[in-house]
Amino acid sequence: MGAVVSVQTGAALAKSLFAQLGPTGATALRLSFAAVVLLVVIRPRIPDRGRLLVVGYGLALGCMNLSFYLALSRIPLGVAVTVEFLGPLAVALGGSRRPRDFGVAVLAAAGILLLARGGAGHVDLAGVGLAAVAGACWAAYILLSSAVGKQLAGATPLALAMVVAAAVTVPFGAVEALHASPLLLLAGAAVGLLSSVIPYSLELQALRSLTPRVFGVLLSLEPAAAALAGLLFLNETLAGRQWLGIACVVVASVAATLSARQSPVPATP
Repeated sequence: MGAVVSVQTGAALAKSLFAQLGPTGATALRLSFAAVVLLVVIRPRIPDRGRLLVVGYGLALGCMNLSFYLALSRIPLGVAVTVEFLGPLAVALGGSRRPRDFGVAVLAAAGILLLARGGAGHVDLAGVGLAAVAGACWAAYILLSSAVGKQLAGATPLALAMVVAAAVTVPFGAVEALHASPLLLLAGAAVGLLSSVIPYSLELQALRSLTPRVFGVLLSLEPAAAALAGLLFLNETLAGRQWLGIACVVVASVAATLSARQSPVPATP
């Protein structure tokens, strides 16, 4: 739960910086700082095998963060996280032909429709599309994380993937980041801590005492946590229908986690 709260608080802080840094600048600062911290703490070595997988892992991580922050600049935090969560949900349901899982997919789709049509007018469709891209990248991140983990042990793949992600996103936000004030740079470092370093560490500790299924259920609360963070920190109010849509996706995610047999656990991006 600490990881969930940390991630969404970091996302709210990042969005508050968009006026000065823009979503690309905030992404570049977040991933760059996280990469530096992980390099210092983990001190990874370039592996002899699995290099292409690590590069793909990093590309998925970078694209996920960049598209998510671009979505966040257009739609509320709760809506963005809920749409993005369809990525790990698709991984959990992938290949299943059970009627129960079909019902879960329908429930999730109903939730997205409620989100898109909630409130006074429609939600920005470009923002929803960017959040969906982030969700697809999250699904790729999960699958690549599983594949990399089978070849390379420890946290080395994550540290190297974070370097790749930073290298991919820095060109998009370099101008904004270079012109940032020391205070903005400090805020960007805080985003990196809250959104990457702290939650990754907490999740690692949690998985030592929780089963993957319980962990997945708790992680399914992220859309609701994001909506609350948007309300508390950004004053983003949602219509009742949108809250119902978020609830539908949360319930679908919990149901998918409980019914999955050997699905990968969706790690927090």
